[in-house]
Amino acid sequence: MKTYLVGGSVRDELLGLPVKDHDYVVVGASPEDMARLGYRPVGKDFPVFLHPQTHEQYALARTERKVSRGYKGFEVFASPQVTLQEDLARRDLTINSIAKDEVGNIIDPFNGVADLEAGILRHVSPAFSEDPVRILRAARFAARFSFHMAPETLMLMNDMVHNGEVDALVPERVWQELARGLMENNPSRMFYILRECGALARIMPEVDALFGVPQPAHAHPEIDTGVHVMLAIDYAAAKSYSLPARFATLTHDLGKGTTPPEEWPRHIGHEARSVRLTQDLCERIKIPKDCRDLALLVARYHGDVHRAGELKPSTMANMLQVVDAYRKPQRFEEFLQACACDFHGRPGYAAKPYPQAERLQKAFAAAKRVDAGAIAAELSRKLDAAELPGAINAKVCEARIARIKAELTDY
Repeated sequence: MKTYLVGGSVRDELLGLPVKDHDYVVVGASPEDMARLGYRPVGKDFPVFLHPQTHEQYALARTERKVSRGYKGFEVFASPQVTLQEDLARRDLTINSIAKDEVGNIIDPFNGVADLEAGILRHVSPAFSEDPVRILRAARFAARFSFHMAPETLMLMNDMVHNGEVDALVPERVWQELARGLMENNPSRMFYILRECGALARIMPEVDALFGVPQPAHAHPEIDTGVHVMLAIDYAAAKSYSLPARFATLTHDLGKGTTPPEEWPRHIGHEARSVRLTQDLCERIKIPKDCRDLALLVARYHGDVHRAGELKPSTMANMLQVVDAYRKPQRFEEFLQACACDFHGRPGYAAKPYPQAERLQKAFAAAKRVDAGAIAAELSRKLDAAELPGAINAKVCEARIARIKAELTDY
């Protein structure tokens, strides 16, 4: 029985990155052997155990055989006879197929160390094509490390898309990988790789449709809508914004992908189309509620936010109400962040000021100073119960508009 450190922990250690979790593979042991040593079984699909003291995961060496479509269509075989190399051979990329023994020796049968040094993502074996999730994982690693995809791996991913394997992905797993990719340092790399192999058109056709769609040159030096969105999500990553803000940035301009070509480069009414497309996308791949709700708001109102200097106090007050800023101030901040990413996501715009956000923040701070409770108490002494709710809402709204107008002295 021998134990080896494997996978991401070895990879990250070799890259000089912090190691968060340690994963181990055990060669030459049976489930009964592990139980006798005090390990607690936790694996459902294959034998995984928790160490009795450290509670770290130890998996028995195993091989896999494809028996049906999709990422769950595997038959797993684990036994004391499975070797370390056989276990490493079933992994996705060479950089994830490196092991380290108990005295620190590196075992690297698929030249993963060389690919780490060269910054290359390369599949271990043709078995890569048996699991469509590996397309998403490979693209995500490109976003994390800014590595290049080996041409033969990209070709294999392209074949998987054309063979329909990618269509077997379940929505929850798609979102899991996309969400992790969005939170990497360079999320645009994930989408560029997915687009290059054809997977983006299958997984997020609304985003894929943005590439090649022109925009007015005076407002968008980058011209291409898809390139603009990629610059915007990379800006969101550079600012360490939340996942909801990054997803809203990704989807804010989806409507431009459906503008008739005869109307290019203008995109009149794209906000309303963006809302519909974002709603459809969120339902299809089961986007969490916090990401969905913020994305819909940004899709609808980002144009209004960009025109904050022209908005009437009443329009600002209505926007604050619709965004639910009073009950969810953190979401209002994320709302402004995503709109700012839209502005900054253009060549040469990263350092430019975006006073629109500050103006709306001032409006919100002023409106918050209205004491809704005091207004309700005053009106309750004058009106009957039937009239009260409508009267309170109208009076509070009127007071907030007045406060915003007083704060923004150019009105």
